[in-house]
Amino acid sequence: MTRGNTTLSDHELSRIIDFLRGIRAPFDQDLQGAKPDPYWNIVLELVDSHLQQKPLDISSLIDLSQASYGTGNRMIVKMIDDGLIVKVPRGPKHKTGFLAPSAQLIESFIAYASRIKAHLAKTFGLRSGAETDEYYFGGSYFAAHIIAPVQGGDISSSTLRNLHFLLHDDNYFGSMRNMWSDFRNDIGRKSSFDLRPLPALYEQAKLALTDPSTAYDVVALNMPWLGRFADEDLLASLDEILPSAAINPLDFHPSVWSTGRWKGKQYGIPIYCTIEILAARKDLFEQAALAFPHSFDDTIAAARHLHRPEKDQYGISWNGARGMPIAHSFMFFLASSQGSIIEIPRKTENWQDGFDPDNLRLKINSEEGLAALDYMRQLREVSPPGVERFDGEANLDCFMAGHAAMSYAWTMRAAKLEHELASKVKRRVAYLPPPVLKGRQVTAPVGGFLLTIPSYVTAERKREILNAIAWMASPEAMKAHVRNGFPVAPRFSVCADPEAMASSPIVSFVDRMARRNELNTWSRPPVRAYVDIERILGEEIFAAVFEGKAPKQALADAENAAYQHIKADLPKL
Repeated sequence: MTRGNTTLSDHELSRIIDFLRGIRAPFDQDLQGAKPDPYWNIVLELVDSHLQQKPLDISSLIDLSQASYGTGNRMIVKMIDDGLIVKVPRGPKHKTGFLAPSAQLIESFIAYASRIKAHLAKTFGLRSGAETDEYYFGGSYFAAHIIAPVQGGDISSSTLRNLHFLLHDDNYFGSMRNMWSDFRNDIGRKSSFDLRPLPALYEQAKLALTDPSTAYDVVALNMPWLGRFADEDLLASLDEILPSAAINPLDFHPSVWSTGRWKGKQYGIPIYCTIEILAARKDLFEQAALAFPHSFDDTIAAARHLHRPEKDQYGISWNGARGMPIAHSFMFFLASSQGSIIEIPRKTENWQDGFDPDNLRLKINSEEGLAALDYMRQLREVSPPGVERFDGEANLDCFMAGHAAMSYAWTMRAAKLEHELASKVKRRVAYLPPPVLKGRQVTAPVGGFLLTIPSYVTAERKREILNAIAWMASPEAMKAHVRNGFPVAPRFSVCADPEAMASSPIVSFVDRMARRNELNTWSRPPVRAYVDIERILGEEIFAAVFEGKAPKQALADAENAAYQHIKADLPKL
């Protein structure tokens, strides 16, 4: 939502409403002679119900106004007459309806909320010389605040001792294991960490979460896996113990924090996030006097211009290997076409709460799906030889060796471009939002891992484990990882740290995208059947891009096969 030069996401607006409720309540309760303001309450509740997409009838609104029935009713009727409230029919057979704020009221409230945000930004959070839009309402943006180095004394030895972790086998978790074990050998031991590659991690997670004898206390889950394990009651809900833990959800970008949420409950803590972006060679674009691409058509045109196979230079590298790599590429290009593999009513941070995961409507075989496939087939023509075997590592190695003008890459891997000694593109890379189908909105997929606790863990033990997770996901620990070359920073406080920002251009780039509401978690929705859908797409999309299968047929076959798996996988009543 925008007004003038100020941009407010739905999540920020919701936080401002909570803030306004919070500052008004003490006035009404503690100041002698003060009374609740019905108009104030009506406006807040109307806008909040609009944001949450929750229907609000006149009786409920009168109750929320904290006025008598007669006073509340008269005020609402007048606001309807003044064009501030509109009636929304319940349906064709109903005479009564719901109430909603008019466009005029929403615009006025956004203007008011923007002024509140600007004032608080200047008072508390804005760095010197920064613009108001650099402040995300509710985030920990304290001016020039430098986070102290992580200390072993930040967490008690009793919490650290005898914890066992099942994690992904990557550089970030390897670094985290080393940081943990560096704080006294008798407290943190490397043997406490079991690191597995992605496919093996999924199988081991199923075992770890169902069998208490495996003795894992913390299980890292790839973000799209959450729904299956939560639906099977294998994960402990964290809602009851989060308020007393040293974790502030408001310090996380809302799109990242929501990845640990399923059906209204928080099951996981984001330990790192990675964003799918486009990396481009600044030097090659400048030499050719080319503008950086914003659309699919721009990208293909630039790739063709810079595609020089005779010089071992190719237009663009991407993940084309059969299976998971090409399935992910399709889902990301589908998102850039403003589509998703399932129909999602509303693509906000908490979109998971707005659809029924047991009655999915697939959108694989769609116009957006055809646009994504067409783009991939054009990419194939300007890609390096062997792109049909490229996974994330091979893709990035090709770009890092100087053989591609552009590359689709996760930010976690892209950090190697600046830090690896072997990189031939160091300080020559521009980090760009993913190009989109012409006319669509910019959106970048969020990936990464959640730290979860098995449901069979006792309540007392669960609190100890969450304390350890809080330490591992603390701003101090995250900043240490950022400075070691891992641009993960899903926390506002880390992004605001001058030292963290200076360590990598990717940190501030991702932070800007997050504040512009350009990150998405719906391109790989964590539904029960996600892994099956991913496997099916890995075969059908590969066949369409590299083996000559008709795109329409590949999409239809993928959707039909996915529906069969969804039907077979429905919970048995």
